[in-house]
Amino acid sequence: MIGNRITHRTADGIRIPGTWRHAFIRNGGQYFLTDLFIYADGLIDCWGLVTLAEFEEKLRTGWVATSFPEGGEASAHELADWKFSEPESRLTPELLVAEVRDTIDQLNGRPDSTERCLAAVDVFLADRTEENRAAAGAAFLAVPESQRRFALGDMDRKDWPLRVLAAGPGGRTYLSFDGTVSQENYNGALAYFEERARWKAERATHVPADGPATPHAPAVQLYHSYPTKPVSDPGKLGLRHDYPAPITVSGTSYPSVAHAYWALSAAEPGTRHTIAKSESASAARTLAAGVPRREDWGQLRTAVMTQLLRAKYDQHPELAAVLLATDDATVIYDDMNSNFWGDNTGQGRNWSGRLLELVRSELQMRRAGIFTG
Repeated sequence: MIGNRITHRTADGIRIPGTWRHAFIRNGGQYFLTDLFIYADGLIDCWGLVTLAEFEEKLRTGWVATSFPEGGEASAHELADWKFSEPESRLTPELLVAEVRDTIDQLNGRPDSTERCLAAVDVFLADRTEENRAAAGAAFLAVPESQRRFALGDMDRKDWPLRVLAAGPGGRTYLSFDGTVSQENYNGALAYFEERARWKAERATHVPADGPATPHAPAVQLYHSYPTKPVSDPGKLGLRHDYPAPITVSGTSYPSVAHAYWALSAAEPGTRHTIAKSESASAARTLAAGVPRREDWGQLRTAVMTQLLRAKYDQHPELAAVLLATDDATVIYDDMNSNFWGDNTGQGRNWSGRLLELVRSELQMRRAGIFTG
């Protein structure tokens, strides 16, 4: 399973996604606990990039180790050294290769052995011939044994229904303690899969009580720009904080939200006035960057920006209409000067976009007549 272990390497300027897992390398008679990197193009880094076939050879020779001798010396680089005592391994060379193959499939978005198994079960349920049951059983046994218990995502039954289906009435599962599969066991497994199919069908049509989890409107991107004067029909440009839409907050007027933001960030009241009168939002930012900032600005800035945006869209109904027209779209706000306020090709936190979505929701609430008192 890949989980959150995401990495990559670059080859010829192309980003190759990958993941990693722990493994032991045997070198010079000593065992080293290290990271085994697996990449989508099928290459594996185990102290050097190798193909899958070369990796299998390293397993066959024991250079990548899955079994350990009593008293064997081991090391985790710069962390610890120890000797094996009564060592037990959950892996075999064949099992590790099978897991690596699955990982490569997952990295490429292809069905892995578990998904192929479940697809074969669906084929059997639709047409219950012995041939289809045997095919589903073979697909199940092709799943690495270490992963079979997770195949159904059912931590109560684990893989019991699959074991029974694979064995068939009168057969034996791959686990010796299961005993012979009775007709009653087999019927129970079929009932399980039938119920699971009904549940999947219902889940596919389920609508969350609180509405969709993702927006249905296309995302709106507000590219970095330098507007210097208002225009008759600004469109989405008018949603930029530096767009010259004057606002009045607490009795003070500012040429734009950005002017107000930078002015309020300054520690000295006199400096705030100077910043507020800057000829452009860019000049206001440059001036603010060169003067002492309020010590608590990091804790205040998101609340301040929220209030400034509320003032802007309350005082400029034509721009509120532009914001409302974005419906429920994700707002992606670029700000090359800040990875806090800007999205910046996914490298920033996009707080400007988030707050615009919040203010938009408040405008929609007001339009709907909720909390008008």
